[in-house]
Order: sequence, then structure tokens, then C-alpha cells
Amino acid sequence: MTLFKLALVPSPTESQSTNVTDISDHAQPYGDADTPPRHIAIIMDGNGRWARERGLPRSVGHRSGVEAVRRTVRAAIELGIPYLTLYSFSSENWSRPADEITDLMGLMKRFIRLDLAELHQAGVNIRVIGERYNVDQELMKLIDEACELTRDNQKLTLVIAFNYGARAEIAKAARKLAEAVAAGTLKPSDITADALNDALDTHDLPDPDLLIRTSGEMRLSNFLLWQAAYTELVFLDAYWPEFGRELLEEALARYRARERRFGGLSKRSMG
Repeated sequence: MTLFKLALVPSPTESQSTNVTDISDHAQPYGDADTPPRHIAIIMDGNGRWARERGLPRSVGHRSGVEAVRRTVRAAIELGIPYLTLYSFSSENWSRPADEITDLMGLMKRFIRLDLAELHQAGVNIRVIGERYNVDQELMKLIDEACELTRDNQKLTLVIAFNYGARAEIAKAARKLAEAVAAGTLKPSDITADALNDALDTHDLPDPDLLIRTSGEMRLSNFLLWQAAYTELVFLDAYWPEFGRELLEEALARYRARERRFGGLSKRSMG
């Protein structure tokens, strides 16, 4: 089974929203050995280093990373995880060499064409967070078609952070609220955490319960800074091309061993 790498489209359900202060809507309160997290986010890092250590071009690392995406999407479906967000291409990645960006965009186009039918058949709903600028029109057309085709699927919501930066997302949300105030449709006193949350790209998605980063790096790199306020973080030494169900289950085991308090007391402290 070949599963697809990337898709991009604005949210199809603009009327839906989540309440940032309602933990039950955003994350499970505690790890549970029998219940997987609702939402897993992954920073897919290490393609280039994986290739370099093997004496291979970076492009080979990116192609191997696509295979890891396929394994991960398949594992998420098998494990019953409803939401999976993958950090595919950050807004800072445009600073990479032009030939590498061209190769990455070509990979995206090819895998949309090759894998979309199987993703759709598997019940995957493809979503995006990020900006549409700088993306060529051919890729945008493929992306929009992919998201439109899969928008009613419910087995797994696959959210791709593409041309994404969390600071830019938050700034964009703040501008929306400022414009509403300037237009007289919103009072300054009505600008709350909930209001800002509702202006984010992820307004109708639960916050991630678990965020995984591969490659041994231990930072968020401008990914889901607002949404990850109470997310459990797991950093793995493996490079992204090595990732699959086994490493996903290792991260899940670490998640389940933790007690999530969201600023409150632990169960042991209350006992």
C-alpha cells in the first residue's frame, strides 16, 4: 500500500471551532494504556543527515522520508489515531538551495498523483495549515483537488503543515481580530484566548496530545506554538527516514507513562 505525502487546502468547515479553555475538546487529560491520543503532531527531521551519513545525496534522504510518511499514516490508521499533523515544509525552508526546493516540490506533485486514490480509499481526510504564497499554480491545483476529493472522509484527518510558521499563524490571527475591531464588529474587551484560537488555521481541530520530533533535536522550530501549550513532547534520536510503526509505538509508550495535569495537581497529589 502506498500512502501519500502532502496536501493543501483551507479548512472546509469554517463554521466549526474549539474552545481553547476546554481541555476535553483539545486533549485527553491523562495517558491511558488502552486509548491512543486523539492528535499526534510530528516534526519530520533528519532526511539530509540520514543521507549524508550514508554517503547519499540529500534528495535520496527526502525520498526515503516520503516512505516514512507512508508508514506513519498507515500506522496511525491501524492504531486508531483520529488526527495526525506532519510538519512538511516550514516557511523558513524557502532559504534552502533552489535545486533542493525544486526537488521537494517535484516530490510533492508526484506523490499527490500516485497516492491520492489510495489515501481516499483508506478514508483519509487531507487538510492543511500554512500559507499559499510562493507555491506554483500546478501544485496548488493538485493540492486543492486532493483536499476537495477527501474532505468528507473520517478515518483519519491528515493535517499537513506546509509553508507553515507558527509565529506567522498567530500574527495572522491577531490581524483578523484587529481588523474586526477596526470595522466595529468586535470590541477590544472581546479579544480573548478563545477568540484568538478561533482565528487560527487549526480552529476546528483538537490541540495535539503528543508531539514527536525525530533526529535528536530538542526544539519546536516554530511549529504549533499556540496549540502545543499542554502537549506532551517526545524527542527521538532516530532520523525521519527510519520512522515507522515501531518508533511511533515507542513514542506512544512514553506518552502513556506520563500524567497530564494541565496546571492542576497530579492524581497522586490529590489522593
